[in-house]
Amino acid sequence: MLEKITLEPQGLATASIIWLHGLGADGHDFVPIAEELGLPQVRYIFPHAPVRPISLNNGYPMRGWYDIFGLGLDSQQDEAGIRAMQTEIEMLIQAEITRGIPAERIVLAGFSQGGAMALQTALRYADRLAGVLALSTYLPIKQALATEKHAANQMTPIFMAHGMDDSVILPATAAISRDVLRENGYALEWHTYDMPHSVCAEEIDDIRQFLQRVLK
Repeated sequence: MLEKITLEPQGLATASIIWLHGLGADGHDFVPIAEELGLPQVRYIFPHAPVRPISLNNGYPMRGWYDIFGLGLDSQQDEAGIRAMQTEIEMLIQAEITRGIPAERIVLAGFSQGGAMALQTALRYADRLAGVLALSTYLPIKQALATEKHAANQMTPIFMAHGMDDSVILPATAAISRDVLRENGYALEWHTYDMPHSVCAEEIDDIRQFLQRVLK
């Protein structure tokens, strides 16, 4: 199983959030934001992606959920790598279920490449999850969603957010993913912020409100 950081609440955990970092970061990346959210009774799981060569960075090894060949709409995708990591993330979900947290009390969250994995995994998962946070990201393997999506998570709340000054994953790329999700029947919340490829205070406030709703 993936190496991870676990933050336990002061009291008994009644919900879990599995939060996936972006390319080149690690599980420590969103620990400060989790602490800032101030949600009681939530266990946070911050897995570390494996270190692998990344083609976009001339094969330089770094932590990544899958290989990236390019960020254009027509760029080749590492479908095998994406699906392999989907299996690993499903194992993290199962581990939380084994520890006593039901699937409907588990949120999958992710930033950038981690957000892509959150969408990839949640929409295909066979048990209903509490929600999905997809931050500054896109929907991978879009062409397969219509035939691979699972009815269990058709109505799962999705919070999708993007910076209008994002030069890494362009706003237009995210908007296309948003539209594909809507065409497939997902009633997602769409948020935009005046920020680059990052997270801002206003977004954190909106995330807190979303999580309070889906985990109430």
